[in-house]
Amino acid sequence: MAKPRVIYWFRTDLRLHDSPALKAALDLSPEFLYPIWTWDPHYVYRARVGVNRWQFLIDCQNDLSASITKLNKKSKLLVIREAPTTLLPKLFKAWRISHLVFEKDTDAYARQRDNEVMALAEKAGVKVITRVGRTLYDPDRLVQENGGPTMSITQVQKAAKKIGEIPRPIPAPTSLPDPGDTFFDFEQEQPPSNPDMNANQRDQDDASYAHLAGPKGDFSVPTMAELGLKPATTPHRGGETLALNSLSRITADKKYTATFEKPKTAPTDFDPQSTTLLSPHLHFGSLSVRTFYWAAQDIVTAYGPKASVPPTSLTGQLLFRDMYFGAQASLGHRFSQTHGNSHVRFIPWHLPSTLSPSGLTTGDYTIDDPQAETWFQRWRNGLTGFPWIDALMRQLRQEGWIHHLGRHAVACFLTRGGCYISWERGAEVFEEWLIDHEVACNAGNWQWLSCTAFYSQFFRCYSPIAFPQKTDRDGAFVRRYVPELKDFPVKYIYEPWKAPVLDQKKAGCLIQGDATAPVTVDNGMKVYPKPMFDFGERRTVCIDGMKEAYKVGLYGDHPRVLDNSWKALFDDKGEGPTAGKPANGRSVREGVGERDDGTVEEDMGGAADKGGDNRSGDKGGNKRKMGKGQGTLDAHVKRARK
Repeated sequence: MAKPRVIYWFRTDLRLHDSPALKAALDLSPEFLYPIWTWDPHYVYRARVGVNRWQFLIDCQNDLSASITKLNKKSKLLVIREAPTTLLPKLFKAWRISHLVFEKDTDAYARQRDNEVMALAEKAGVKVITRVGRTLYDPDRLVQENGGPTMSITQVQKAAKKIGEIPRPIPAPTSLPDPGDTFFDFEQEQPPSNPDMNANQRDQDDASYAHLAGPKGDFSVPTMAELGLKPATTPHRGGETLALNSLSRITADKKYTATFEKPKTAPTDFDPQSTTLLSPHLHFGSLSVRTFYWAAQDIVTAYGPKASVPPTSLTGQLLFRDMYFGAQASLGHRFSQTHGNSHVRFIPWHLPSTLSPSGLTTGDYTIDDPQAETWFQRWRNGLTGFPWIDALMRQLRQEGWIHHLGRHAVACFLTRGGCYISWERGAEVFEEWLIDHEVACNAGNWQWLSCTAFYSQFFRCYSPIAFPQKTDRDGAFVRRYVPELKDFPVKYIYEPWKAPVLDQKKAGCLIQGDATAPVTVDNGMKVYPKPMFDFGERRTVCIDGMKEAYKVGLYGDHPRVLDNSWKALFDDKGEGPTAGKPANGRSVREGVGERDDGTVEEDMGGAADKGGDNRSGDKGGNKRKMGKGQGTLDAHVKRARK
């Protein structure tokens, strides 16, 4: 019997260590092993990917290719410029492939693509082998054991007990088979490049698909120039080598690893940051999630009873990730939007998404209120006039990463704590700029922070003035990322509009205008905009709007949402597409009734001991005792209950 000829298809597993799928390929004892990456046009043109994430991907690919060559001088990562659904059937024939092996991916697009590829492989007589390796648990098993989408950490933990212990990581291979002859004579199928969601990332012609095997015909990893991309601006770089070195450095500090609690880390820390910054490595698979988990868990076990526990611990953060992956695995494409989503509350946000005939978002949105559009663009560009928010958004754009609590602050500000703009707009910005972007985690976090799913305490908002002062009273973070304010007195660093004009001139920056003015004025003085609204007033407007939406009680799959007749249930003066203003004492229509959300108070970092929406969440009401270590935001915001 002929020995297997195997294609190993790298995707979100750009590593050699602890790769269950790669081990499955090697267990076949193949005659030839072709390690390939297909340059999927979906990610090139249809998904929002900023230059910093492109650079991180290329770093990971180069590092992996070098590691493969170290094990076998005849081998490397073979990057082929064509869509997998059209390329793989041709490779099956040209290279006489017997097996296709890859890591399972439950992202909505990836699942659809992989199902198509598996059908093509079956037609070609190629056996497909998949293994779970992207998450701690198979998301489909979590859904199966939970009986539906995982909407709380408690549900993940209960389902995990039924699945069993997380396997220990497996070692990296010490050798790899030859790739065999890589000759092919078929023509490349060029993908359509329009619409190109990443056109704004390019400053030269895109040559992604100019050559099937790359400009030199050697299957090389693309360069940023080949993709027509602008230079990256992030200091954070990718690759398995860097990931493992970072993990070793982090876990060398046993106390930090064992006692880590996410809410107690400082969102204002930079150079270095207060958290691990391993999330982009988990996304690209340059670090195995099981390797991370067991490196932390073994230290926690040895440390004893004073060690931190989920959900705020390091391992707890990985459970949150699995929770979102489980929710997406169950709900599919609609998990990333409100329309048709059975587990997301419907809120009449400004700037709602436009929909295709099938009910999926198109990537466009309706400008129902020009003021909301102005606020959105100022938020996106870090020009809101609130230095804490602007510093975070500028860090995000420049570096591709911000601390988890920083994400909480800017998301709350855009949605339920200021602008009342759809969380889907914010998720799109994060999709573009984050180097650790994962569809499931991004959508899930925005739903949590907008109080549309996973969490419901909408009256708790992050103050853009008081909250950052807890960890950075002097404003070092603002001075770093909003340099026009670097010489402002501490007294005014978070409220520069309150500084007397004389102090403004002394600091070299005038507070004036609405962000449409030049960066500098005639005398060389810098300019920073005034706040785009009164935060206290807007918070009240937003909370009033959330109260009404919760009272009406619609979810994304309700007939009133699907047929767009929901407006009949809302007060005409309510906030949202009607651009309403606070209407104290107004009556509220009963609608379809209010559901009892089983969430608990959010701690200062936004984590919850338990939670979930009672459409499939934990049973019980909101009146729970606060868990250990759970503070509140009361020191930083005013409750606006009426």
